[in-house]
Amino acid sequence: MAKDFIVETSARHVHVTKETLEALFGKGYELTMKKALSQPGQFASNERVTVVGAKRELANVSILGPCRKADQVEISLTDARSIGVEAPVRESGDTAGSGACKLVGPAGEVELKEGVIAAKRHIHMTPEDAAEFGVENGQIVDVLVDCGTGRKAVLGDTVVRVSSSYALAMHVDTDESNAAGCQGTVKGVIVK
Repeated sequence: MAKDFIVETSARHVHVTKETLEALFGKGYELTMKKALSQPGQFASNERVTVVGAKRELANVSILGPCRKADQVEISLTDARSIGVEAPVRESGDTAGSGACKLVGPAGEVELKEGVIAAKRHIHMTPEDAAEFGVENGQIVDVLVDCGTGRKAVLGDTVVRVSSSYALAMHVDTDESNAAGCQGTVKGVIVK
């Protein structure tokens, strides 16, 4: 039997720089941890912002920590269409020329000229995991996701991301998760 891994649904969220955090929440503000995420050192914060597009807004969007070197808004394609923003499907961090929006916090607003993406589905792996699965960083694979709901799906164009700082887990957005009927603990396997 093929080795499996957890498939996690990554709901809409925002990554911010320290400067953006302070513009939204006030000088010297620090993120406060709500819960640790599966990737080491990453966490969901208690802080929330509103993401404003040309048509409407998404309220109460979680900020993930810690702060990053660049601002990034990760939403589903459904979210992007509903609020009227461009959100190209990209790997995290690849924001050049991506969509624009406004972020609104309790102390201020920040206009992002770019940074809105729909995150490309991906699997985080350590080098040891990659060796065990017979894959390498940047490789594109197909993943069979069986959520036990009668909506088994093969998710193609899944990028393998390898780093010693990662923990084994696949991330899909809410559109992909809903299409496969995912709920609870979900496992995936690479199919060749």
